Amino acid sequence: MNVLTDTLPGSTVPPADIGPSPSRIIVVDDDPGIRDVVTEFLSRHGFDVEGAADAAGLGRALAIKAADLVVLDVMLPGEDGLQICRRLSGADGPAVIMLSAMGEETDRIVGLELGADDYLPKPCNPRELLARIRAVLRRRGEPRSQEGELGAQCEFAGWRLDLVRRELRTPDGVIVNLSGGEFSLMRSFVERPQRVLTRDQLLDLARGPDSDAYDRAIDVQISRLRRKLDDGAAGAELIRTVRNEGYMFMAKVLRR
Repeated sequence: MNVLTDTLPGSTVPPADIGPSPSRIIVVDDDPGIRDVVTEFLSRHGFDVEGAADAAGLGRALAIKAADLVVLDVMLPGEDGLQICRRLSGADGPAVIMLSAMGEETDRIVGLELGADDYLPKPCNPRELLARIRAVLRRRGEPRSQEGELGAQCEFAGWRLDLVRRELRTPDGVIVNLSGGEFSLMRSFVERPQRVLTRDQLLDLARGPDSDAYDRAIDVQISRLRRKLDDGAAGAELIRTVRNEGYMFMAKVLRR
């Protein structure tokens, strides 16, 4: 099955202006035709792109140079995309956009549950993939580029969220592993505590106003975030569901 729904643009398409150090992307797909088309398309738009056929190839590419984002097919020989995503997820790992011919909502939810930053069904339009990549990279870069030293530490109910290091620590000082999407959502809550936020508002805040992600994705990520917060919250409800309205972060937040 072809991953793309339109042809590769020619050389008349100008590359994206993403600065002197292009973001590094690894495209993992066992179909060489799809892999080559996607890597060439992204290269034409200014990214540093490398292809890999499987988990071993991805490992070799990461050993040579760290990646900012991995475009990851679900159906791979050996270790599949879901297993790879589980290993990669976390604030210190690369962002992950999953591609799959299995386009059912339940399959998308599984990918998000495992820590993917975004999920696209095959076949997809290459321009949509490009837009999703740019949106994910922008979200990943915002905390480091916009936060100064003052106000970078958020404390609530004994927890501490470091917006520069992208670290969440329990009241006991244990680091909680967050995916990129979970971190963006956590940041949105602590910056607007004790306010009702609708799903649409959370989509805009955590994923960007140009995202076309569906509100079920926010429900899934909030469910994951709640489980992680509940493990160290000593019974305190930190994220409350407000019926027919949205969600509210209940704790008072102190910025340092």
